[in-house]
Formats: sequence, C-alpha cells, structure tokens
Amino acid sequence: MNIIYERENISQLISSYLSYLEIERGLSKNTIEAYQSDLFAFFDFLSIQNHDVKLEEIKRRDFSSYTKYLARKEFSPSSITRKIASIKGFFKYLCTNRDIKTNPASSVVSPKMPMRLPKVLSIGEINEILKDGLNDFEAAIIELLYSAGIRVSELVDLELKNVDLNQKMIKVFGKGSKERIVPINLKCIRVLKKYLLTRELTALKFDSKPYLFLNNKGKKITRQSVYKLIRRQGELINKKISPHTLRHSFATHLLENGADLRVVQELLGHSSIVTTQLYTHISKKTLREIYFSING
Repeated sequence: MNIIYERENISQLISSYLSYLEIERGLSKNTIEAYQSDLFAFFDFLSIQNHDVKLEEIKRRDFSSYTKYLARKEFSPSSITRKIASIKGFFKYLCTNRDIKTNPASSVVSPKMPMRLPKVLSIGEINEILKDGLNDFEAAIIELLYSAGIRVSELVDLELKNVDLNQKMIKVFGKGSKERIVPINLKCIRVLKKYLLTRELTALKFDSKPYLFLNNKGKKITRQSVYKLIRRQGELINKKISPHTLRHSFATHLLENGADLRVVQELLGHSSIVTTQLYTHISKKTLREIYFSING
C-alpha cells in the first residue's frame, strides 16, 4: 500500500490509530491530542525533506534525521523520547493491521535521558501548605492528593459513590481506565467529612453531580484549577510545586518509613515496578542529605 504523503490521506490512518488508542487502550484526551500532534509533525518534516513521501519507503534513517532535527530545535531528551514513542506506536499499529508489510521503526532507539529525580516536599512542608488560608474544599483536595498519592486526573474524575469513608478507602480509575483501591488515613477522612457538608449545600443548590469535587457552580472541577491551587500554596514555602509533587512526596515518605516497594507500586497504580524504583533513589538521596547535615 503506497501512500504519497497528503494530509487528507494520512489523516485517515492517524484517525484510525487515535480511535484505537481511545477505545482499545483507554488513553486520555490530552494524551491522544499529543499523539496526533507528534504524528503530523513527523510527516510534515518528511514532506519538507522529500515531497513524494511513500509510507512503505520510510527508512530507519528518516527517524534518525528527525531525531537530529528535534535536537537542533532544542527539544529536551524527554520530549524527543515521547515524540519518537508516538511515531513508533503508530508504525507498529500499521504493521499489525497490514497497512504496511514491515515496520521501519522497530529498531529505532530513543535518546537516553539523564535520570531526573522529581521534587519532594518534607512532611513539615506538607503541613505548612495545609496550615493556613484554606477552605474545606481546598484542604480536602490537597489532603487527598497527598494522603492517597493519586494523580490530578484521578482526583477530578473521582465520583462520590467511589469514596467509602467507613471502609477508609477510595476507588480510582488510572491510566487505561485501570481500577485500583487506595486506602485513606484518619486525618484525610476528617478533612473529607468537613468538605462533604459544604459539598451537600452546593449539590442542593445546583443539579446533583456524581463527582466528589464540585466548584461553586456545581460542576466538576478542572485540572487547571487544581494546578493553580497547588501552585499558590507552594508559593507560601517558596517552592514551585504541582499536584504531582504531592504524589511524589506520598511515595517517598512511604518508602522512608519502611513500606514495601511492591505495595507502593500498587498504591500508585504503576504497571511496572521500574517506575516505582525511582522513589528509592529519592529516599536514598534524602538519607544522605540528613546524614551529612548532622555529620558535616
């Protein structure tokens, strides 16, 4: 199947792939939009290099040229890795569905990325951002992000029916709509109970919504509003933080207090323990800092 690159033709294949990612893989809207952008950028690059690009004539060297081009444009290694992963996934899909006979991207290697340890707050800093100036709604958001270590997307999509304060647990749906049960501690339960009184008034005022966190108009809160809240609280301790900082802190504090790595993996919803092992590096780094602060 030879396809000269024309946006309307390649759009059909990309559209088919994106539908597969949404329906079969359960990827989020934001992730799918990123895949779409990455794929069109790649084919636009090839069309500039060679106006008659045929899908089956794309070679490994084309990926190498594209990687070098991205590096010249000063994209970060992590961004390049993501873009190449998007393209590799697309060609694997085409090969599986027999749109092409061989996969030219199968042997493409993504650039190595230096290991970057995520930011982590101390327990004292967590308490500081929870201490003053928060209403019940805001306190509940921050407490749940930290106490359960959930992603911001999982927080905004969390429905009231999946919060069981009696059983001290919540049910969340992570990447790929994978379900997991996460326990919550007594402090988090107390904060949530206070917020639920406020939520009840909001729900009565507007049409009832299934989500746990409702804004003052009775609608589901947005990721952006949560980011703004966390960023504002971070300014109180002179740190630039995000909701994911609280998730990183949750995992690191568990490991520092003796939690098993497999347990932390399950709580975070990581499909691979390799991802969770990153937090052991953070924990060791923290221990070294404490040691040298005491011993010089």
